[in-house]
Amino acid sequence: MTAALLLCGVLLDLWWGEPRRWHPLVGFGHCTAWIERRFNTGNGGVRRLLGVLAVLMLVLPPVLLCLWLVQLPYVGLLVSVLTLWFALGLNSLRAHMLPIFNALEQGDRDKARALTARICSRDEATLDIERSAVESILENGSDAVFGALFWFCIAGAPGALAFRLINTLDASWGYRSERFLHFGWAAARLDDLVGLIPARLTAISYALCGNARLAFHCWRTQAGAHDSPNGGPVMASGAGALAVQLGGPTCYRGIWVHKPQLGEGPAACALDLKRAIALVGRGVMLWLSVILMMQLIGQGWLVWQS
Repeated sequence: MTAALLLCGVLLDLWWGEPRRWHPLVGFGHCTAWIERRFNTGNGGVRRLLGVLAVLMLVLPPVLLCLWLVQLPYVGLLVSVLTLWFALGLNSLRAHMLPIFNALEQGDRDKARALTARICSRDEATLDIERSAVESILENGSDAVFGALFWFCIAGAPGALAFRLINTLDASWGYRSERFLHFGWAAARLDDLVGLIPARLTAISYALCGNARLAFHCWRTQAGAHDSPNGGPVMASGAGALAVQLGGPTCYRGIWVHKPQLGEGPAACALDLKRAIALVGRGVMLWLSVILMMQLIGQGWLVWQS
């Protein structure tokens, strides 16, 4: 049943994509902003405590509601598929990246730069378009695709929903700025925890679906230099799988950060955006195939035992 629900959720995401109006995450974003304005106050210790409380307030109610709904006859199956569709961002990833590729192909770098700045928290005037876009695809492949698939397999729709909400909170609050250093601590640490295994499975998937030798080499030798325990394996393996070089000086809100070199080969070019999207797509096909095979083997074993 899990494999069938996964397939339905992925197909629904590819066919329908994100809703253009009334997206649940938009409402969730309004809630996070409202909570943050009222809870993000006091000294460092108080802010950390209030940050933990804010995460619980925003994540637990919808997850518990989902847990109740999926246990209902028939309705539960529909809720499971719709929740996975909500948690997945495969179609969205492609929809955001192809306009950047088209703008680059048409020589309109100003448009490509503006579109890229919308999807990553980097200063528009100084960002490297191709590198930033490829890095965003690889990172979001883990956060918006494989992480949701993993937690759906482990804990069903409530697991996928919890992962997506926690990841969204980290994207909103998980900054090391003065404003969010303490208040966003809980969201950032929880996101690292729930992404620990999915990130490494994503890195393996990138390697198996690309230049495996180089991907595993870059993962082993370069991931530790990255400041994120989960982003390092994902980005290093993805860059190696594509045989491109990522990393380097990056400006975030006026502050320059020297990101470590990831991958080997030439700098990312426009065509690498499509190659990165295709890499994520092949990874999804690999996951679905493996999960289906495991389920068939498990059912065959039960039949043989009986």
